[in-house]
Amino acid sequence: MSDPARRAIEELLRELAPQVLGTLVRRWGDFDAAEDALQEAMLSAATQWPAAGTPRNPRGWLVTVAGRRLTDELRRDAARRRREATAAAMEPSANLSAPAADDEQAPAADDTLELLFLCCHPALTPESQVALTLRAVGGLTTAQIARAFLVPDATMTRRISRAKRGIADAGATFGSLSGRERAERLRAVLHVLYLIFNEGYTASSGASLQRAELTGEAIRLTRQMHRLLPDDGEVTGLLALMLLIDARSPARTAPDGSLVPLAEQNRDLWKADQIQEGVALVTEALPRSMIGPYQIQAAVAAVHAEVSRAEDTDWPQILELYRLLERTTPDNPMVTLNHAVARAMVEGPEAGLEMLDGLDSDGRLAGHHRLSAVRAHLLELAGDVAAAREHYQLAAKLTTSLPERRYLQARVSWLAHASPDAGLDVQS
Repeated sequence: MSDPARRAIEELLRELAPQVLGTLVRRWGDFDAAEDALQEAMLSAATQWPAAGTPRNPRGWLVTVAGRRLTDELRRDAARRRREATAAAMEPSANLSAPAADDEQAPAADDTLELLFLCCHPALTPESQVALTLRAVGGLTTAQIARAFLVPDATMTRRISRAKRGIADAGATFGSLSGRERAERLRAVLHVLYLIFNEGYTASSGASLQRAELTGEAIRLTRQMHRLLPDDGEVTGLLALMLLIDARSPARTAPDGSLVPLAEQNRDLWKADQIQEGVALVTEALPRSMIGPYQIQAAVAAVHAEVSRAEDTDWPQILELYRLLERTTPDNPMVTLNHAVARAMVEGPEAGLEMLDGLDSDGRLAGHHRLSAVRAHLLELAGDVAAAREHYQLAAKLTTSLPERRYLQARVSWLAHASPDAGLDVQS
């Protein structure tokens, strides 16, 4: 089989994995056993399909193979026989087998959304939600997730195992959520996808600024969410936000791997197709749904994306959007940080610095390099070179990202040789 055909099978298996896992968990109730059975079924498919061809109903094939494995396990384990009998009594026997390969009936409902809800159960920490989502829904191996987050395989294995135990201990069930629970769980799912994307777009540590495997996975999963919930404005907004932000990726690093800030990026390198799609999505979502934070952030990203030169940016519009965002997400220091930058660009750096003063006592930003970096930038704009250097140095010490540290140290070095008013010229 050719490499493209092999890759097509791999993509198909990855797309089907959460759907099949959701079906198995719904029918059998055991997340851990269902995932083991799915992995064996996918291994069989990866071995057999290239030679024998993809079955006409690949999802049904996987459900059948994995279901047989689960049945065999239950029959071998006396302690599980009672559970098998209970499950069999609750489920019509016809539902326990997949359609024949030549049966063209439509597949059962996609359980991906319910599986995402389960992975983002409120009993789990955000770190566990992220890891379990990437493992169960994203189809990444434990080793791949560990590499993406720069932790040992054993650490990620324990994190995923704890997440599965947490679901079991909480007595979590597949589906059967009230309207309010579904709304709350949906917010958690979107937050987890947002966390995955952010970690990929600006890695919190390590030698690389970006981890494309995480941004790509976040966008892929959010596309699935949009397919399942096409009328949800916040799902649409999150997808638009990811596409618009990720479109900048090719211009964010210099040839030596160092960070290139937004104002200095070569916008000809931005991904035009993603910008077009992202702008269309947010334009479609805003007028027909209740406005939420992801839609507003996507609108900000669209304003940046729609101009070919940084100096043409419509900062007054961005400032109004951040004012709206602060009303929809009050008491969010990161929003206030971005709001301060927008205000500085419209009303002058002193106005932005005034907003930052209120964040100094916020414990959530204690030890975070971004507050020092933003303050340094605004001080540089204000022409206070000595103070700007001091805060750039502090930010460089606090960040654990090597590309960010190199950029911040470069600002310190540049300002060391700049004239006292150079800070006013550098952003002009």
